[in-house]
Amino acid sequence: MQRKFINELIKWKALKENRMPLLIYGARQVGKTWIIKEFGKQYYKNVVYVNFEKDVDVIPFFEGNISPNKIIKILESYYKIDILEQETLIIFDEIQVCNRALTSLKYFAEETPQYNIIGAGSLLGVAVNTKDYSFPVGKVIIKYMYPLDFEEFLMANKEDVLLQQIKEHFMELKPLPEILHNKAMQYYKLYNIIGGMPAVVVQYISNIQGLEEKALQTFIINSYINDMTKYATASESIKIIASYNSIPVQLAKDNKKFQYKLIQKGGNASIFGNALEWLIDSGVVLKCIKTEALKPLNAYIDFSSFKLYMSDIGLLTCLTNIDLKDLNLDTINIFKGGLAENYVACMLKSSGHKLYYWTSSNTAEVDFVLDTEDGIIPVEVKANLHSKSKSLEVFKKRYNCKYAIRISGKNFGFENNIKSIPLYATFLI
Repeated sequence: MQRKFINELIKWKALKENRMPLLIYGARQVGKTWIIKEFGKQYYKNVVYVNFEKDVDVIPFFEGNISPNKIIKILESYYKIDILEQETLIIFDEIQVCNRALTSLKYFAEETPQYNIIGAGSLLGVAVNTKDYSFPVGKVIIKYMYPLDFEEFLMANKEDVLLQQIKEHFMELKPLPEILHNKAMQYYKLYNIIGGMPAVVVQYISNIQGLEEKALQTFIINSYINDMTKYATASESIKIIASYNSIPVQLAKDNKKFQYKLIQKGGNASIFGNALEWLIDSGVVLKCIKTEALKPLNAYIDFSSFKLYMSDIGLLTCLTNIDLKDLNLDTINIFKGGLAENYVACMLKSSGHKLYYWTSSNTAEVDFVLDTEDGIIPVEVKANLHSKSKSLEVFKKRYNCKYAIRISGKNFGFENNIKSIPLYATFLI
């Protein structure tokens, strides 16, 4: 399986100066451990892999003195591997379990930058934000990893020719031949069901008998829920699970703004605020904040108004029991819009965009607002062939943006200063 994230690791390794230890954030099961190990096999002479959840005997090594040279000698002795400068990759997996190991990265950056170290953790964001952690601020490079995007899904399905055609027509904004457009749209629907969790994609591609993709997705959802109960207090875990389960309900509304009352009657930020932050920090949900659409976007935001999406579209369809037949027969009605919006949020986030949306006082709403080299760009999402929308026109006139983007089931095109981008090409934005 090809993952584009390996390019980030290659760039990190190639840094000549100021290369600090790398920290990788990401939800459980997105493939962090696999990609780091694969990177180590391909680009290093040897690898020292430390998993602080499993190798609990290693944790005491980081008590007291955590000078890099001391740690290197202990790891060499314990794992019986020579740790070579620039030629050995040291992996600290589930690093959030060992606070002192996280702290040690500061000293590796300052005293021994010649050693190559990558730290990762499924609940790293949760641990750092909820415990008394000594985080190595300014001494690590931070990267975020997400499930396979649609491009990687096509690569996994060996659709390289179709993928190349999509890229070429995106650049030219010229329609794909109808037969290819329909094929790509069918893959888009399939991706909505399979999603981008590596284990689920592998299962689908391999077609292993006796296993079902939804069974694996259910297992992943249950592992998330287990984390919610294991790494939060009993009272807080109830709120976290309730908030997580409310996301499909939130997305089924015409107005996708998150409403606490849909979790529980009388619910509010003081009751469920910490639970939502837990979900965001763990990487299992994505947050999209309302903005006034002025540069810089993050200086003109309304923290009280936001939308939440699942970080993997396949887990959303599993949670709501939607299958490919539902999408092909168009039986999910209003929820189809929420599904398309969630998919676009996943693609934009994995492409490096921060998620913002915009509304006006007279109910005009733009699903996403992007800060690009071309300025502030509004993005509207439609599940099928789009219909005209006043919201984009309102936004364009108010902010005099260079162009707008409409993502839908329609083929590529450019009309009335609006770029028409098919749903399957969202990853290219």
